[in-house]
Amino acid sequence: MRRWSISLRLTLWFGSIFFIGWLLFGAAMWFNLKSTLTGERFQTLSRRMDRLQDLLRKTQDESEEDRKQDFQEFARATGSGLNEVFRADGTRAYPSPSSAARNFPWPAIRNGDGERFLHISTTEQGTYWMLMRPFSLGGPTLYLMAAAPEAGNLLVLNRFLTGLLASAPILLLISSAGGYWVGRKALNPVDRITSAVQSISIRSLSERLPVADTGDELQRLAETCNAMLSRLESSVGQIKQFTADASHELRAPLSFTRTVAEVALRNPKIDPESRQAFREIVDEGAKAAELLADMLTLARADSAHSEPQLEQVDLTEIVHSICEKARPVAVERGLALSVSVDGEHPVDVMGDFLKLRRLIWILLDNALKYTPPPGQIDVAVREHSGKAVILVSDTGIGIAESDLPFIFDRFYRADPSRSQVAGSGLGLSIAKWIAEMHGADLSVSSQKDTGTTFRVVFPVCSQQGQRDGAGAFQR
Repeated sequence: MRRWSISLRLTLWFGSIFFIGWLLFGAAMWFNLKSTLTGERFQTLSRRMDRLQDLLRKTQDESEEDRKQDFQEFARATGSGLNEVFRADGTRAYPSPSSAARNFPWPAIRNGDGERFLHISTTEQGTYWMLMRPFSLGGPTLYLMAAAPEAGNLLVLNRFLTGLLASAPILLLISSAGGYWVGRKALNPVDRITSAVQSISIRSLSERLPVADTGDELQRLAETCNAMLSRLESSVGQIKQFTADASHELRAPLSFTRTVAEVALRNPKIDPESRQAFREIVDEGAKAAELLADMLTLARADSAHSEPQLEQVDLTEIVHSICEKARPVAVERGLALSVSVDGEHPVDVMGDFLKLRRLIWILLDNALKYTPPPGQIDVAVREHSGKAVILVSDTGIGIAESDLPFIFDRFYRADPSRSQVAGSGLGLSIAKWIAEMHGADLSVSSQKDTGTTFRVVFPVCSQQGQRDGAGAFQR
């Protein structure tokens, strides 16, 4: 399953955090607005109570009818008539100023009630806020009540909530886009570091990552990677030098040992057991010498001390000469070896003649080793789309698909059936190096128990290069 990129995850995190923050902020603002509107409603009813108290004080010396008339006018002028004055026993001290007040579900009065601010719901008229306040002019306690509808508050709250919800998609889109932009902007240096690291191989450990003077974590990452590359370059350099020195220094004592054994074999007086031992020393010495030669070749390749002497060479000539050399070996092993070339004209490339011979011989020798009799080995030279192609195919034991990615690695031996064949595991590594030295591409395709095909694609000489002898080639 493909994992999400860091920029996408940053976008999701940024958008989620922003959205949650927006929800919390919206909820806080909604409750704050509701509290503010409720407080304002309380203040409105409280001021109405204050005015009603003032009216009752001013009219206490007037006649009963005049007081009732003044209350009626006050109630109609304020709060749509939703005002009442009750006695402690729940009876009205003044007649209801309106039908709305008469039908309103005023709360029951309890002994000792103080000022109360209540939220009342009605089936027909909706919700109201109601304020009750005890009042006395020196006589029995009266309870002043006033109510106001909550519809205005609810309208404001609903509009606020609607606006909040309507802005959510836009704000979420803006926050996500902003998060993605910030994430990409922040990760651009990481992409540059990744590209630089991917371009560095064991042969280019001297390269370093670009370091931006930003003082942030990315600068420390690049500096840490460069320090690591320096340590790797030093360690690999020491290993390469050790391999080259060891390969070179071991050649002399190994040659001496082999020579002594060969001289001993010429002694006619040697007993059979000693002769067999010396013969094994000679054989193993030859194998060791070949291994050391291969190791020295790769050590020189790693140190870039081996520069090819490029000249115009004919691939068909090299292939024919190598195949003629290998034909007796193929016949001895019961194998059929065929060579095919497109046309009769030369296929010229710019290359090192000796190294190209070695490249083709390594591929052909590999086919000879891993093709049991009776088997078929085909070597072909083709020109295709301005490229020179060499194909070495066999009907041998093949290579497992899991081994193909590592077949050119040094000392890599595939499955046990291939490991039983003599070899150091360095031949294909050398072939790969020679191909890269010539700007060629060496690839392999194989099926288990069916056969293997090695394909080398060279840039061929341009026609102008052939005429001028300039050694130009097409890529």
